[in-house]
Amino acid sequence: MKKTWIIIGIVVLLLFILYRLFAGSYNNLVSKEEDVKSQWAQVENAYQRRSDLIPNLVNTVKGYAEFEKSTLTEVVQARASATSVKIDANNLSPESISKFQQAQDGLSGALSRLLVTIEKYPDLKANQNFLELQSQLEGTENRISVERGRFNEMVQVYNKYVRSFPTNIFAGMFGFAQKGYFQAVAGAEKAPEVKF
Repeated sequence: MKKTWIIIGIVVLLLFILYRLFAGSYNNLVSKEEDVKSQWAQVENAYQRRSDLIPNLVNTVKGYAEFEKSTLTEVVQARASATSVKIDANNLSPESISKFQQAQDGLSGALSRLLVTIEKYPDLKANQNFLELQSQLEGTENRISVERGRFNEMVQVYNKYVRSFPTNIFAGMFGFAQKGYFQAVAGAEKAPEVKF
C-alpha cells in the first residue's frame, strides 16, 4: 500500500512539473508576443503622427510654392500609399515589415524632396506656421527612430525566447513564430558625400 502512494505521489509530482513547464512556457510566449504587438502599436502611432502632420505642412507650403505642384502631389500620393499599407500585429514577418517600411521610405523621400524645394522660398522659411510644422516633423522623425529601435529590442527578446530550448518545442506546437525586424534602408551604411 505504501508503494502505491509513493508511485501516485511521483506521478502527481511529474504531472505538476510538466504542467508548470508547459503553462509557464506558453504564458511567457504569450506575454512576450504581446510586448512585441504593443511596441508595434507604438511604431504605428509615431508613423500616424507624421502622416497627420503632412496635410498641414502641404497646405502651408501650397500658398508659397505655386510652381512646385508636382512635389506637393508626390508628397500627398506618398502619404496615401504609406497609410494604405497596414500590417496585422499577428503577422509581423520580415516580408510584411519590409513592405511597410518601403511605403514609409517612399513618404520620407517625398518629404525630403519637399523640404529641399522649400529652400527656394525665403518667405516660407520665415513663416511661423511652417517653422512649427517643420519642428514637429523633425521631432516625429526622432520618435519614429526611437520606437523602431524599441520594437527591434522587443523582437530580439521574443525571438531569443522562441528559439531557446525547450521553449522552441512549445513555440512550434502552439504556432509561435519568429518576428521580423526593421532593417536599415539599402545603402544606409555608406556615409553621404557632402559637396560645397
